[in-house]
Amino acid sequence: MLTVSEIIADTLVKAGAKRCYGIVGDTINHFTSAVRHSKLEWIHVRHEEVGAFAAGGESYLSGELSVCAGTTGPGSLHFINGIFESHRNGAPVLLIASNIDRSEQGLGYPQEVDQKKLYEQCSVFCEPIAHPDQARRIVSQAAQAALNHRGVAVVVVNGDMFKIKSKDSIPWSVHRPRWLTRPEDAALDALADKLNRAKNITIYGGIGCRFAHDAVVELGQQLAAPIVHTTRAKEFLDYDNPCNVGMNGLIGNPAGYRAVMTCDLLLCLGSDFAYTQFYPEKATIIQVDIEASHLGRRTAVDMGLVGDINTTVSALLPRLKPRSDKTFLDSLRARYSSDLKQLQKRGNEPDPSLIHPQFVAQTLDKLAGEDAAFTADGGSPMVWMLRHLHANGKRSFLTSLSHGTMANAYPQALGMAKAYPGRQVIALCGDGGLTMLMGDLLTLVQEKIPVKLLVFNNHSLGFVEMEQRIEGMLDSYTELKNPDFDRLAEVCGFWGEKVDKAGNLSEAMQRWLAAEGPALLDVTVNRMELVMPPSIKAQQVSSTALFGLKAILSGRGDEVVDLLKDNFLR
Repeated sequence: MLTVSEIIADTLVKAGAKRCYGIVGDTINHFTSAVRHSKLEWIHVRHEEVGAFAAGGESYLSGELSVCAGTTGPGSLHFINGIFESHRNGAPVLLIASNIDRSEQGLGYPQEVDQKKLYEQCSVFCEPIAHPDQARRIVSQAAQAALNHRGVAVVVVNGDMFKIKSKDSIPWSVHRPRWLTRPEDAALDALADKLNRAKNITIYGGIGCRFAHDAVVELGQQLAAPIVHTTRAKEFLDYDNPCNVGMNGLIGNPAGYRAVMTCDLLLCLGSDFAYTQFYPEKATIIQVDIEASHLGRRTAVDMGLVGDINTTVSALLPRLKPRSDKTFLDSLRARYSSDLKQLQKRGNEPDPSLIHPQFVAQTLDKLAGEDAAFTADGGSPMVWMLRHLHANGKRSFLTSLSHGTMANAYPQALGMAKAYPGRQVIALCGDGGLTMLMGDLLTLVQEKIPVKLLVFNNHSLGFVEMEQRIEGMLDSYTELKNPDFDRLAEVCGFWGEKVDKAGNLSEAMQRWLAAEGPALLDVTVNRMELVMPPSIKAQQVSSTALFGLKAILSGRGDEVVDLLKDNFLR
């Protein structure tokens, strides 16, 4: 007979898991011993939150199951932010959340935590193993839920349960069926009729277009419709797309914003974009999504259809009449071309006295590998990645868009690099994000993980500073006293270099990318850098002016001059 620990490890391996991230000790010692004797690789992180981020990064990129495990109470609790992130970005992760021994449960024993109450709000499956003979069945169901629903599954195991033996007589296994889902023919006919009669159509593609690039592009060409993509869909719709006009939303571009706001019919494909102010008020809106619960939850829709985007669009195309009038598409493509030139101009204007973060991102875009995988911290590094790094069908992009956490970049990159050891994996880090989980820089060395860390060092919580200024407030409590990150990297045992002049950036970046193992490039970037939205509201202008007045009255007038010069007067 096998112990529950051995059964769990065996079931995970058979489900396709290759790694388990966590910290050993206490209630999971028997489980980690079983992992040691299995084909699972244990990745020893320094903080459990990093383990959850790393597992999510691996699973998001690979589509395969990854695992993390923690001890009872504090150990399992440390996973929770990374678990929320992994669940919200659709990464199939399985968490083994241990608990105290059953004999002490319910008696206020030290470190007792109700794991199910905590994790059922951020998982597609969350159940305890109540009996040893349930072990394979529960873990199989958890893995199956994570893989098929693309989310986190949690299995709660009491410490004493891990070492109990089981008959394990029924061969429960994990099933990964494939299926096609599309609307019924009558619904597709009705959709085609609306599209054939509409004048100016815009397609708004989201993460649901992940496997539908060719079909969506063909649809755009047939309808002469501009294609706008959400931030999460950049990787899948931005390249080889003659209808592409960029992104909508706060960090979008004017062409993408106008395409959505000025169309007569907006066709949302696999998009669950959350911000209602970026949807049109008067257009007909039609939404297609694989999840019926997503229909109409962001904006009122005139027609909602359930279906996989690739299957649905493929069935829709023969029903459509090709359009010859491309006036709407051409005007927005021209505007998008202008948008790109403006972005490129900012990056091509190095200032000898400072380094613009756009210049850093565009230099990276030129030097990074054709199939590089990028992560970015929430905040301004996310903006520079999404606006200035080009998708080409081979590159991958991951940042915290649905959860909006800090400190996600290099922990997610850690897992991505483990999943794809031959690929160049680059983390765009804010100085605030990097220092929040700085301890796991040691994991990069200990586990020999060759992640490249690019630090946008502006000595501030830059995105928060921007938020405060746009609200007309003086920025408060955003100052960061940072170490010399290049020296810190060397003390931790890997390559580090600092750049504070634009003219030195390209050569330093080439050395950084060529360095063996993990490497860190610390770049001092302009602090007074606003992230401009695609449409400037009068309130935003007046609020920024109010910040300027307050800054002058408080003796910070030089900052106002820099802000105006760098963001409005160019």
